[in-house]
This record gives sequence, C-alpha cells and structure tokens, in this order.
Amino acid sequence: MEKGERRVDGFRFLPPGLAAWIRTFIPQEEFSGRIPWTPVAKPLKDATMALVTSAGISLKSDRPFDMEREKREPLWGDPTYRVLPRGTTEKDIQVHHLHINLKPILQDINVVLPLTRMAEFEKEGIIGRLAPSAYSFYGYQWKGREFLKQAIEPMSRTMKEEGADAVFLTPA
Repeated sequence: MEKGERRVDGFRFLPPGLAAWIRTFIPQEEFSGRIPWTPVAKPLKDATMALVTSAGISLKSDRPFDMEREKREPLWGDPTYRVLPRGTTEKDIQVHHLHINLKPILQDINVVLPLTRMAEFEKEGIIGRLAPSAYSFYGYQWKGREFLKQAIEPMSRTMKEEGADAVFLTPA
C-alpha cells in the first residue's frame, strides 16, 4: 500500500476469530484472470440508471433484514432484498447490518445510496433518467445460489421492466 493510501477494513465489526477464519478463504495473490466487462450500450446522458446497495437498508414499513439468525448462525446472511422508491430519504429508512457502521447512513442515505445525487445528475442531463426503484440487500452472502434466486434474479427482472440500462452498485 502506498503512503497516504487508506484501506477499508471489511472485518472491523466481526469477532477476531471469525475474521481470521474468513480470511483463509481469500487468496493472497493478486487476481490475474479475465474480468468480464460489458460496455454501456448508450451514452450516460441517454441511459436509465438503477441503484443497488449492499448496506441492508429497508423502508421503516418493511420488515428488517434478519440479523438475529446471523448471530446464531455466523455464516448465514439474509438472502432477501428490499425495494426503495427513488425519493427515499434517511427519514424513511432503517438499516440492519452487523458488519458496517450504520450511523452515517442514518444521517445521510446518500453515503451508500446516492438517490439525491443521481436525481441531480438527471436534472443536469448527466444521466438520462434515474430508475423509479432502487434496491438494497444484506451484503454478507455465503450461499450464493440462494441469494441469486431470492434477490438478484427478481431485482434484475424489475430493473429490466423499468428500462434500466446500467446499474450503479454501492458496496457497504
């Protein structure tokens, strides 16, 4: 790491033993494989943008993400997702996540789900349109197939129905 560079510690809120065990699954060498890339089919000024975050945000009227089960089963993460209308603000939400600091999100949702910034980009003509729905899931997923079925597939269908051309993912 270069001088002055900061690194995010994704294990900060985990018990040290669990963090050490999880690190055993992460390769130590640099990734050298091919990274799939799909170019955006149209200029951003003409594109409909969808937003997705792994921060565990839900509307106050929605059921929260299930952190209690994860406390009992440390390798389980709630594989569901929540839909957040584009006008959602921090006054409308609750955040449930065992691995991140929730306080900044509850003060300003835009730190992980930039709904206001993207609406400004739409108004300024930087993007064509912000999709009507944004999405949040609980970003601690060990059982990928279940998560793909319960969250990613339905989110992607709705994004397609809403005309999304690109997705902006903000990991928490």
